[in-house]
Amino acid sequence: MRATTILRRLIGVIAVWVIGCDFEDGLTIDVRHRRRHCRCGVCGRKAPGYDQRPARRWRHLGLGRLRIWLRFAPRRVRCRTCGIRIEQVPWARQSSGFTHLFEELAAYLAQVTDKTAACKLLGINWRTIGAIVERVVAQRLDPKRLDGLRVIGIDEFSYRKRHRYLTIVVDHEQRRVVWASKGKSSETLGKFFEELGAHRTRRLEHVTMDMAGSYIKAVRDHAPGAEIVFDRFHVQKLASDAVDTVRRSIVGKLHDADAARSVKGTRYALLKSPWNLTRKQKDALATVQRTNKPLYRAYLLKEALAKVLDYRQAGRARHALDEWLSWASRSKLKPFIKVARTLRAHKEGVLTYIKTRFTNGIVEGINNRARMVARRAFGFHSAEALIGMIFLCCGGIQLDPPLP
Repeated sequence: MRATTILRRLIGVIAVWVIGCDFEDGLTIDVRHRRRHCRCGVCGRKAPGYDQRPARRWRHLGLGRLRIWLRFAPRRVRCRTCGIRIEQVPWARQSSGFTHLFEELAAYLAQVTDKTAACKLLGINWRTIGAIVERVVAQRLDPKRLDGLRVIGIDEFSYRKRHRYLTIVVDHEQRRVVWASKGKSSETLGKFFEELGAHRTRRLEHVTMDMAGSYIKAVRDHAPGAEIVFDRFHVQKLASDAVDTVRRSIVGKLHDADAARSVKGTRYALLKSPWNLTRKQKDALATVQRTNKPLYRAYLLKEALAKVLDYRQAGRARHALDEWLSWASRSKLKPFIKVARTLRAHKEGVLTYIKTRFTNGIVEGINNRARMVARRAFGFHSAEALIGMIFLCCGGIQLDPPLP
């Protein structure tokens, strides 16, 4: 077998000729592609040659500790659409110094581990890994991910201190991120609906979210036909926070240190579900029932709201929710009066949960994965870099290491 054939099989790149090699900073293999006509490196159309550029190298997958480079002198072409451009080569992306296989391996490592480990394994720096991720995501991200959306979830994600947020949109059916952008205002979410277009927006049936006013406004302005579903966790959290607020206000009014300490120690007994209480917490709750009627009333309101959300029949749930709102409004507990006012304004979104049982759990799970991505990189300075990593890890991109 000829040496050039061995080298061609070694690099594993199709549609190339191997014409020589030398050992310069590893193994440098001289190649040329088999195309008869040049193609534009940007749009890929056939274009006449313009001139020849000096030879350059592309980093390829190594062989053990041996680095392998591909060397070729590309031509410039005169494209009718893009102007004067470097020709397209079959082994690398435009404006990249690495081959496809090398970038696939780098992106795979960035997907499954932290960038520091990927840099050490491949011998490249952080910025290079980030640029590779952006190129791979731009090529591998599904361009039809916004087609056929029926149920979506919306949530914000804090990626830096001082209120730096991303808005993330998740497809409930495919369980993947389909859109992300910097900011959490109604204008930010409006950009998603503009990109989605009027035709695809009309196909939306349900949108799950928390009770953020900016997101509610954007959905009602751009997708009035979609039903808003408020996440059950956030609805119950309003009641749990109200219970805790009542407890703290009572502790602050008590002058007896022992009594204040006793009420202060009931926090977990009041917030936990009844079936998860320990014997000691049950005793503490019984003590609250005997000695502190307002606090026990707050506890009963919290549990009653949870039972309302357990209903399966929309009519019974509506009746039970109306009764709960009336009770909370007459409870003489300011935190629950505020909760009742909030839920009355968003009653239809709460009842839609009863009918559909949709929650934001999928979105929160993806947010946890995004937070893990941010933490293993010790934070991101730019939203664009984090969005690229979120799409790589949570956007449905499947990568396999280009190794046997």
